Amino acid sequence: MSDILAFDLGASSGRALLGRLTDGKIEVEELHRFSNDPVQVGDRLYWDILRLYHEIKQGLLKAKHQGISLHSMGIDSWAVDFGFIGKNGELIGNPYHYRDRHTEGAMESLFTRIPPHVIFARTGIQFLPFNTIYQLYALKEAKSPLLKDGNRFLMIPDILRYFLTGEMHNEFSNATTTQLFNPIEGTWDSELLRLLDLPRSWFGDVLQPGEKAGSIQPSVCEELGIPSIPVYAVAEHDTGSAVAAVPATEKSFAYLSCGTWSLMGTEVDKPVLHDLALKLNFTNEGGVADTYRLLKNIMGLWILQECRREWERAGESYSFPELVQMASGAKSFAAFIDPDDSLFLPPGDMPSRIAQYCQQTGQQAPETTGEIVRCILESLALKYRQVFELTERLSGQSFNGLHMVGGGIQNTLLCQWTANAIGKSVWAGPSEGSAIGNLVVQWIARGEFADIWEARRAIRESFPITVYEPEESEAWNAAYIRFLTITGVTE
Repeated sequence: MSDILAFDLGASSGRALLGRLTDGKIEVEELHRFSNDPVQVGDRLYWDILRLYHEIKQGLLKAKHQGISLHSMGIDSWAVDFGFIGKNGELIGNPYHYRDRHTEGAMESLFTRIPPHVIFARTGIQFLPFNTIYQLYALKEAKSPLLKDGNRFLMIPDILRYFLTGEMHNEFSNATTTQLFNPIEGTWDSELLRLLDLPRSWFGDVLQPGEKAGSIQPSVCEELGIPSIPVYAVAEHDTGSAVAAVPATEKSFAYLSCGTWSLMGTEVDKPVLHDLALKLNFTNEGGVADTYRLLKNIMGLWILQECRREWERAGESYSFPELVQMASGAKSFAAFIDPDDSLFLPPGDMPSRIAQYCQQTGQQAPETTGEIVRCILESLALKYRQVFELTERLSGQSFNGLHMVGGGIQNTLLCQWTANAIGKSVWAGPSEGSAIGNLVVQWIARGEFADIWEARRAIRESFPITVYEPEESEAWNAAYIRFLTITGVTE
């Protein structure tokens, strides 16, 4: 048996998942789960990075208290966010949350200095207003003291690994999301750093998923009363880990990592950097086993999560299964939103914003809770169809269906409606995709699996996959045409 630990940090919660490999079969057990709540201080929105580190230590303690002998661990998280380590080795300040408003207008401002086509040609990354490059640009424009005092740039998993091991490394899959990494040269882009006046010395060596990133340092071992274990750099962008866990049977496959964000695309050997990829605003993020993830970010279940929070503030508390049940009873195709409209990016009163969007597009706004939820889920499914077809066009492939992984697959209505929308099979599972991908990269590094395809075969044999076949094709095709017309969503 090979017991290892994956820490999987999402935008709203984190978990420590124990992985056990027995006779080629994967077993997982959740040892620890915790909330990940951003903290508003004045006008700034921060991540509570020290709380996350505390929870990681609690996960290690729970393994110890259960008598589990761990062989290694890895950490994955969301992308783009970062912190600075000072010359004295201490973290300077709390990392900003990517939804903080300090980047408003930064992307457009930077484009006046560096044209978008230059940035894309050098990085292959989708243009999103919270990308690391625009966060750093905003800090420079604001003359932030972080940039004066900072000595090393580390992303969220890099920081937490540093706290554990005392070693500072950057990791490939997360580094590519910064829009500062050159996939052709395989390192940080020196020309963009020069144009932004960012010191190259801030950006360290880049480890590939599966490389050892250190071991738990003596001070942490003494504090927790645990032995030292290796800490591996997994695919530390959680989507990279989720794609590693896609139980595909052939090299050509489409995936949807479904959670707070929805990320849809395919796996490619080399980044796709031509003009069509730029026009369609696709991205090329680092993956496992020398691959890239050609994909597009979609706003995802964030909109529903924010609606639920707003209803809770108003004293109406619903579970997600209750919301799905209410949606199933509401009228179909009554109203549509473009989930990627900038209106839905910041936190806040999402039901009012949905009503505002509908009014702006000449639609009757949904009123009941069920109508609002149905509007969100149908719009997501139809958006998935658009991106699915664009992925086929851009990659030059035709996919037999769609693999859905992540916590969002517990929403069976969304899975079925996605199959209806794309008119092809949906294979849903596993739900803990990011954590399982984290685990299998560690096992590959440890020689327990020969490669990612052997690991994917083990995932298929270890976890249930639910198949959804398309239904009501005529109605969904008609709805798709209306969705495109009403939202104005085009290439």
